[in-house]
Amino acid sequence: MIGVLGIFVSLALLMYLAYRGISVLILAPLLSLGAVLAGGDPRVLAAFTQIYMVSLGGFVAKYFPLFLLGAVFGRLMSDSGSASSISRWIIRGLGPKQAPLALVLACAILTFGGVSVFVVVFAAYPVAVELFRNSGTPKRLIPAAILLGGATFTLSGLPGTPSIQNAMPMPYFGTDTFAAPGVGTIGGLVMFAWGALWLSRRARWAAEAGEGYGDHPHDALDATPSPHEPPVLVALVPLVTVLAVNLVTTWWVIPAMDLAYLSEAKYGAVGVNDVRGIWALVASLSVAIATAVVLHWPRWRDLKGSVNQGTFSSMLPIFNTASEIGYGAVIASLAAFTAVQVAIAGVSSNVLVSEAISVNIMAGITGSAAGGLGLALGMLGQAYAEMGAAAGINPELLHRVAAISAGGLDSLPHNGAVITLLGICRLTHRESYFDIFMVSVVGPLIALAAVLAVGTTFGSF
Repeated sequence: MIGVLGIFVSLALLMYLAYRGISVLILAPLLSLGAVLAGGDPRVLAAFTQIYMVSLGGFVAKYFPLFLLGAVFGRLMSDSGSASSISRWIIRGLGPKQAPLALVLACAILTFGGVSVFVVVFAAYPVAVELFRNSGTPKRLIPAAILLGGATFTLSGLPGTPSIQNAMPMPYFGTDTFAAPGVGTIGGLVMFAWGALWLSRRARWAAEAGEGYGDHPHDALDATPSPHEPPVLVALVPLVTVLAVNLVTTWWVIPAMDLAYLSEAKYGAVGVNDVRGIWALVASLSVAIATAVVLHWPRWRDLKGSVNQGTFSSMLPIFNTASEIGYGAVIASLAAFTAVQVAIAGVSSNVLVSEAISVNIMAGITGSAAGGLGLALGMLGQAYAEMGAAAGINPELLHRVAAISAGGLDSLPHNGAVITLLGICRLTHRESYFDIFMVSVVGPLIALAAVLAVGTTFGSF
């Protein structure tokens, strides 16, 4: 009983102290080892070096290429002016009366094409300021529109998206980024439709109440357009490259290769499904980076600086997530966790529902989609794979439910992306969080319910 209490106290402190701004790089090892001691086990050093660090290192070894290449690609899209060019093109096409929808679609295209949501925020915000101010749409709706387009359906629902949330379930279920394409598309469309309708209605209510953009005197500094934006067709080429190479590599190139050597011990004694998804993403992002460098060669002011900045910006996200993975591994190794595991897995006899609840709980606690997904899969991923196989559930459906579940309760007020976004927009939780909650928490949970209903009734497709 004391061990179980120690686990819950540890989780509660992780959530509270992370919300208070303390880095998980410090919190994760300290709180995980505190849970070890609370369970009456004095072997904390062994838990730290042989469980925590090994799990942290394993995550970095497996996913570092994706974090690195994704960050570099996003930086190149931003510094070349491509991200801004695409945003302005969509906004001009839809017109000022559709300001929220235009911003949502601009962010969606960028993130679905492989650009990090943090890069999208910096690229889209100056354009959003100009659009919302000229159309008289309240500025307080900008954060919700950016998150709807950049951190919901394009990261977890739509098949083929190169996001880390869509990549993390692959090793557990032997799937790829296109897992359960029909079910994922349904979930993505529900998220988009709910969020778009909500923002449209909120903008209309504000207009009827006579509310305009608002008084934000510092925005003049934020709305400076890029002086070297490329034509939109040129800007779109690297994004299309990511999706096309990912598709071709996943479905045709890798299956045509002779990969029997992967069964050798020096290659980890793995199968094709263990590496196919990650290899395809590495290939697609690498080709897209090379394409962007060549395509925008005359526009680079400091190509080396852009690559270096992208590289550096990948470090903190991957180590934050890896620290939470290490935390989950230590917690999962505790004798008391067996009771917790049974309780979570037993919330529902439906494997999909149980998985959805456990991922949402962990994402909510950590305030991170990737961190929560990593914790849940690290502790229960193998169990869900076995339970799913026993129940005749397609692993692709388990993949898609896990990915969509990660994007639900992660966007609570202590979420790092939410805090960063509000800071960039010079807005407060009081001003904007209600709309953020409706489009990035309520919408994804409605979509998850729809996916669970469809998946349970019709299976994976």
